[in-house]
Amino acid sequence: MTMEMKELEKEAEEYWDTLGPGLTTGAADDDPSGIATYSQAGAKYGFQLIWTALFTYPFMAVVQEMCARIGLVSGRGLAANIRKHYSAKALYIVAALLFFANTINIAADLSAMAAGTRLLFPAINIELLVICFALFSLLLQIFISYKRYAKYLKYLTFALLSYVIVALVVDLDWSEVLYHTLVPSLTFSRDQIFLIAAILGTTISPYLFFWQTSQEVEEEILHGETSIQSRQKQVCPDSIRKMRTDVWSGMAFSNLITFFIFAACAGTLYASGITNIETADQAARALQPFGSFASVLFALGIVGTGLIAVPVLAGSSAYALAESFGWKYGLYRKLKQAHAFYGVIIVSMILGIAANFAHLDPIKGLIYAAVMNAVIAPFILFFVVRLSSNKHTMGDYANRPFISFIGWLTIGVMALSGIAAILTLWF
Repeated sequence: MTMEMKELEKEAEEYWDTLGPGLTTGAADDDPSGIATYSQAGAKYGFQLIWTALFTYPFMAVVQEMCARIGLVSGRGLAANIRKHYSAKALYIVAALLFFANTINIAADLSAMAAGTRLLFPAINIELLVICFALFSLLLQIFISYKRYAKYLKYLTFALLSYVIVALVVDLDWSEVLYHTLVPSLTFSRDQIFLIAAILGTTISPYLFFWQTSQEVEEEILHGETSIQSRQKQVCPDSIRKMRTDVWSGMAFSNLITFFIFAACAGTLYASGITNIETADQAARALQPFGSFASVLFALGIVGTGLIAVPVLAGSSAYALAESFGWKYGLYRKLKQAHAFYGVIIVSMILGIAANFAHLDPIKGLIYAAVMNAVIAPFILFFVVRLSSNKHTMGDYANRPFISFIGWLTIGVMALSGIAAILTLWF
């Protein structure tokens, strides 16, 4: 092996070691419910809305970087910071809404994972699969050490590469894909406005804000910084640099996968007149005429990303509620040390299973949950931008003016999309 190859291998290893909470947070954003939303947009409008994959990247990355920086510098989770610096009343309402929206997402994700597995193994009972996936997620969070659990999530992100392969094996007009990626297009129809709000809500989701912040804290605890003061003392320019590399890489990976899901569904389903896609597994079935290999890969991606997203959804609810009410929390703690924290995770899973057994329509609820995320997000982002801009809280690591501007612009875009989506329901 040449010296240059060894250097490249060393740099690749260092880069991989740098990736952590940002990568898994980005991967969790492409959950089965997100896949369903992107598939529907691609099938219904072709390449017309693929520009959203590029458009959302800077907003998403800046927001998640602010959340991660808050966690690193303060040594606390997002809800704990909001509770410390602001009135807790608004936080309780937001945490309750987050729990509701996350539970709907969990139900839909479990349903999609089970349906995706049924495409590969038709003989297995779908309700049994829902229970098995929920129990598997619970066992991982409750009984596996955080160090092993974080590594498991990190390697599971490779499952999302199946969507890159799907887009590459089907016949696409890449010049048209590139054109619509760089040149935004809108028709301003009621359905399209609602769908764009769903895309924004499922991409820039409140649960990611809480998860990202808390995972930065968990990583510091993993390295022996068990007190808030010790975590605060460990912050330095190098740790901030590594965090930014992780977050911006993770969000780039997330949006790249979104782009390929859009491209695959637009270039095949829309082009063939299959425009009514409501679920992720339905998109996988619809791809069968374009090659069983593509269909199988799409289904495997649903299961893989669901295994990342379901624990993240339940975990973010637990962090938000535990920090809001001052309970003991953290995946580094054992079940007997944080009953209420793990109780939220267990209840979330039980409700997700119950929704599937009650034969409620999680997919209808899913789109509304995505829009609810778009409505809730501006309220939480207000605290994120204020906290990360506060010199007293953040010191030398407070937002630069341009970053704050992007943060306030994100709030405006999310608020506008949420209001527009609500108006489409009334008119």
